[in-house]
Amino acid sequence: MRDEVTPRKPTWVLVTGASGFLGQTLSRRLRVDGYLVTALSRHAPTVLAEPWVQVQRYEDNATLLAGQDCVVHLAARVHVMNDAVLDPLAEFRAANVDLTLLLAQQAAQAGVRRFIFISSVKVNGEETAADRPFTAEDTPRPKDPYGVSKMEAEQALRSLAVQTGMEVIIIRPPLVYGPGVRANFEALIRVVAKGIPLPLGAIQNKRSLVALDNLVDLIACCVDHPKAGGQTFMVSDGEDLSTPGLIRRMAQAMDRPARLIDMPVWFLLLLGKLTGKSGAVQRLCGNLQVDISKTKAVLDWKPPIGVDEGLRRAAAQWRK
Repeated sequence: MRDEVTPRKPTWVLVTGASGFLGQTLSRRLRVDGYLVTALSRHAPTVLAEPWVQVQRYEDNATLLAGQDCVVHLAARVHVMNDAVLDPLAEFRAANVDLTLLLAQQAAQAGVRRFIFISSVKVNGEETAADRPFTAEDTPRPKDPYGVSKMEAEQALRSLAVQTGMEVIIIRPPLVYGPGVRANFEALIRVVAKGIPLPLGAIQNKRSLVALDNLVDLIACCVDHPKAGGQTFMVSDGEDLSTPGLIRRMAQAMDRPARLIDMPVWFLLLLGKLTGKSGAVQRLCGNLQVDISKTKAVLDWKPPIGVDEGLRRAAAQWRK
C-alpha cells in the first residue's frame, strides 16, 4: 500500500475504457483517492455520469489531454475466442498498438507526465513450468495475436518514453475477476452455483489470478508513486490456486457444495482435442503463475484483499 505517498493536488487522471469492467471501478476509486477524473468512453454511460467524473467520448483526444497529469489506458481489443475476422493480428494491432501509440504521442505532446498501460500476462506466454512463475524481466513469448499486439504496444511505448521523457508504466495482469466479471469466469460461477458436477478434481496445477480490487489498488498506487515510472509490474492476489482449489473456494464463497469428479488429466486433454477445445482445456489443466515480488518491493505494495474476499465480492454481485 502507499500510505506514505501523498498525491499532489489537483491531479487530473484520464481513464480510457472507463465504461468497462475495470474502468468503472478504477474511475470511482481514483476519485475516492482525491484525483480529478476524466472518464473516456465510446458510450459515455450514465453509470459514470456523476458530478465528480467528467465523462467524454472518443472524439478530440488532443483537447481532452490538455491539463491531464496521468493517463491510464485500459481501452483495448481484448482476447477473442474463436475470432472470425480474416486477419486477427491486423485487427489487434490496429486497436492495441496503433491507437495506443497515437494516444501516447498525443499525451506526450500535451505534457502528460505519466502514462499507465494495462498490458497482459499473455506477453510473457501461455503457460509456466510448475513453481517457475513469470517475471517482468522474462523474455516475452506471446503465443496468440492478442499477446503479440500487447507486446508490440509495450515496445512502442518504451521507445516513445525514451524520445519524449514521459514516464511509461506497464502492468501485466493475469485473469481478473470480481463484481461484474463476464466470459469464462462468469460461466464457471454459474456452473458452481447450480451444483453441476465438474470432472476437474484430479488437476494439480497452479494459476495466478487477480481480484478486481487488487488490480485497481495497484493502478491507483502507480498514478503518483515516485518509484513507479519506467517500470513493468506483474500483479496477482499473491496466492496461486489449482483449478479444483479455485472451484472449492468459489463454492464456499457462494455457500454451495463443490461437486468435483476425479477424471484423469490425459483424458481431459484428449477430450479437448476431439471437441476442438484444446486451448480451453489446457488453461484449466496447465500452470500459469506470476511473481509479484518486484511489484511489492519497488512500490511497498501488497494486495489489499485475499482470494476468499475477492471471490465473495464477485459472488455477491452475481447474486444481484
